[in-house]
Amino acid sequence: MKILLIFFTFSLISGAVRCVSVTGYSGGSLLVDSGKTWSTYSTKYMAKLPEWRTIINYKKHDKWINEGRFTLFKNNDRKLMIYIRELNQHDAGRYQIWYHSNLYIDMTLNVKEDSCCKESKRVMVNIGETATFSCEYSQNHINDPKIIFKEGKDSIETIYSTSKKKERFSVSDDRHNKLITVRITAVTPDDGGVYLCGVWINRHSYSYSIINTFHLHIMAKVGVSRVTGHSGGRLLIKCEHPQHKTKPKYICKEPDGCSERKNPGVQDEWMENGDVSLYDDTRAGVLMVFFRELKAGDAGTYRCGVNVSHYTESFTELQLDIRDGLQMQRL
Repeated sequence: MKILLIFFTFSLISGAVRCVSVTGYSGGSLLVDSGKTWSTYSTKYMAKLPEWRTIINYKKHDKWINEGRFTLFKNNDRKLMIYIRELNQHDAGRYQIWYHSNLYIDMTLNVKEDSCCKESKRVMVNIGETATFSCEYSQNHINDPKIIFKEGKDSIETIYSTSKKKERFSVSDDRHNKLITVRITAVTPDDGGVYLCGVWINRHSYSYSIINTFHLHIMAKVGVSRVTGHSGGRLLIKCEHPQHKTKPKYICKEPDGCSERKNPGVQDEWMENGDVSLYDDTRAGVLMVFFRELKAGDAGTYRCGVNVSHYTESFTELQLDIRDGLQMQRL
């Protein structure tokens, strides 16, 4: 999902209210800097007008309040941030965000349609290698500085900007093709996650960024094995993951980018998935894959893996060779 990220600094209207008008795109998301200090001891309230539909109902937290697609959180400068994901036309309208006693922010959200914000991209890279992904931007933003964010558990961190550069991260700007290319060298499991990249526009009292979203998955290859089967025969493969007994496991074929992952869906029970049966044994930490009738097309390289975390996986590379069953019988 590509995202329009709007980073906005408000103009003071009165002692109690800050008013602002922001624009996002259908299918995208919105990030707003209120310019107001986050108070840990004050409850937060968010509602949509004119119907006064409550979104966040007087909640208190040290730094992060989440309700569905709507999030209020404290950034590194202790400022209140407003984050709305997966915008749609129904989100357009006026909002009030109460952040301290009788102090609130009055925000008008406009939602536009644009092809920029309809899809996200997934990048998979082995641990220790270099991750590369590219983000498109509009012709109008060629001269604007580029910025990279990463979603955290309870924050959104600036990874790269003109004033901040993080070790192992580099950003290049191809103005001819209007592409920002991000490179992360020697990736570690901690690098996995959701990245937002785009351009930062500074005009008078506000800034905003047009963002693409990338989900970076870190793969750790722990071994390589080779298995031989016979055409028309049966074959049972055991993929061992003793360190992650209760984690969900899968098998997929490498040549198609592992786009079709087969897993049992439930654990400790045989389940059919296409032309194979699978059993995720949580006591032994083993995924058993049973090919009921091998075909020549089953030969190839497989990834037999386990989801260690949402963006980190461990896998064994499996080479499956298929021999002619009839020829073997004559031998």
